[in-house]
Amino acid sequence: MSAQPSKTSPSQAAALEVEGLSKSFNGFRAVRDVSFTVPQGSITGFLGPNGAGKTTTLRMALGIIRPDSGSARLFGEPPTTRAMDRVGFLPEERGVYRKMTAEAVITLFARLKGVPAGIARTRARAALDQFGLGASGQKKIKELSKGMAQKVQIIAALIHEPDFIILDEPFSGLDPVNQALLEQMIREQAAAGRTVLFSTHVMEQAERVCDRIVLMARGQKIFDGKVDEALAVVPRVVTIGVASGDDHTELLSRFGAVERGEADPDGNAVWKVTLNAGVNPQHVLKACVEAGVKLTRFEPVRPHLHDAFVRLVSNPQDVRPLETV
Repeated sequence: MSAQPSKTSPSQAAALEVEGLSKSFNGFRAVRDVSFTVPQGSITGFLGPNGAGKTTTLRMALGIIRPDSGSARLFGEPPTTRAMDRVGFLPEERGVYRKMTAEAVITLFARLKGVPAGIARTRARAALDQFGLGASGQKKIKELSKGMAQKVQIIAALIHEPDFIILDEPFSGLDPVNQALLEQMIREQAAAGRTVLFSTHVMEQAERVCDRIVLMARGQKIFDGKVDEALAVVPRVVTIGVASGDDHTELLSRFGAVERGEADPDGNAVWKVTLNAGVNPQHVLKACVEAGVKLTRFEPVRPHLHDAFVRLVSNPQDVRPLETV
C-alpha cells in the first residue's frame, strides 16, 4: 500500500495518552496502573511475553473494554467514534468475512471508514498487488492460506490511510519474507507522518523497527523510552584476543569483571570483560595499546533488546542513563 501523506491534519496532541489504566477479571489483575504516551510520528513497540497485559491495555485505550480505573485519550480526546475514524486497528483475534473475496473485504473496510466506493476499490487492488496478493483478489477468504488471510486483514486496517495505526501481534502467521515486507510497510507509514504502535512478544522485530518501546510484564509497565535507553541497561561486554599467554587480569579488572576463556583455534588467549557502568570499550582498547598488549581480536559485543528485557524483568529498577559512546 502506498504511503501517501494523510489527508487529515493531525492535532498537536500525542496520538495516544494512557494514564493509570487498571483492569481485573474475576479477581485477577490483568493490568496494573499502566501509563504511557505514544508521540505522533513515532514507531512505538508495545512489548512483552504472552499474558503480559498488552492486548487488554490496547482494548482499554481504544474504548473497547471499560477500565476499572484510569483513562485514555486519542489525539487529545476520549476514544470517540470521531477519534476512531483516524485509527487503523488490527486486533489480535483475526476475523474477516470468510465467504467474501479478498478485494471485497478490503473495499468494505474502506467504505466503513468513509472512503468513496471507486477509490476504495482502486486502493484495494493496489494494496493487494503490493502485498503479493494481486492474483488472489477474487478468491474468497476461506480459500486463502492463514498467512494470506492475515495480510488481507492488515491491508483492511490500513486502507483508509489512518493517522494512527495500531497492530496487535501483526507478525503472527507471516513467513520471514512477509514479516520483512510488513516491517518495511511500517517504516513507510511512519515516513509519511503517521504514527504506529504495534504489540509483539518478538524482541528482534521491535529492535529493528521501533523508535521507542514500552515493556510490559505481569500486567505492569517496566520500561518506557527509546530503544537505545533500554539497551543501555545491559552491561557491555568486550571479548579480547591476546597473542601471548600473559596474565592481564590486573590490567583488565580496572574496567569490569574479567573472565579468561578457552584459547581460540590459533592458540591465542581469550579474555571477556563485562564493563562497569560508565566504561566505554574504547577505554579498554586504549589501555591495552598503551600497555603494549599484542591484540589479535577486540570485539565489543552488541547488546540486544531480548537481553534488556530479561534484565528489566529481573531488576525493574535497573534503568541507568545513556552513556557516551
